[in-house]
Amino acid sequence: MKINRKTVVRKFLFMADRAKIKLEVLNRQKSLITDLQFDELETFEHTKCKPLSVTVAVERHSRWIVGYEIAQMPAKGLLSQVSMKKYGPREDKRASARKKLFERIQKNIAKGALIKSDMNPHYIADVSKFFPESIHLRYKGRQAREIGQGELKVGGFDPLFSINHTFAMIRYRVSRLIRKTWNTTKKMERLDYHLALMVLHHNLSLK
Repeated sequence: MKINRKTVVRKFLFMADRAKIKLEVLNRQKSLITDLQFDELETFEHTKCKPLSVTVAVERHSRWIVGYEIAQMPAKGLLSQVSMKKYGPREDKRASARKKLFERIQKNIAKGALIKSDMNPHYIADVSKFFPESIHLRYKGRQAREIGQGELKVGGFDPLFSINHTFAMIRYRVSRLIRKTWNTTKKMERLDYHLALMVLHHNLSLK
């Protein structure tokens, strides 16, 4: 198209800022949500030794993405020692990001709403704090299928299908999140902007 890459970056940032504002407007216009699912999607910045967590909340029936929040997290498993040696201790900010998301979407959730998640023990206190009148149902995690970007689960009925399907769709549509790709996130804030554009397009397609 005979344009400079810097022009593309500026347009990307400009459109992402507008997308964030538009998402807030759309959430204010939407009726209160009575059935919510949330979970964390994992990715990384620059290297798998520097993982990131993306907490996402969706309405079950429509799969409307109510909100998301990104946080850094420490590496797990075999990579933890490599990460510590190369980059030093990495603060786990998942809890603060989750609380920030819940505080922001509080006004969009109806009193007595049904909220579903996996059995992560850290979720219980946060749901009770920000949605005290809700009914919180927790389900044991399942093994992932080979298809569906590793997000769809093996077995029959999946009580968390809406959030798992949304994760599969996010990974498919956001190039930096596709499994086994060379296109990776270098800066956490750029992932935030990329997700804003994708979420806006997704929610508008549901209207």
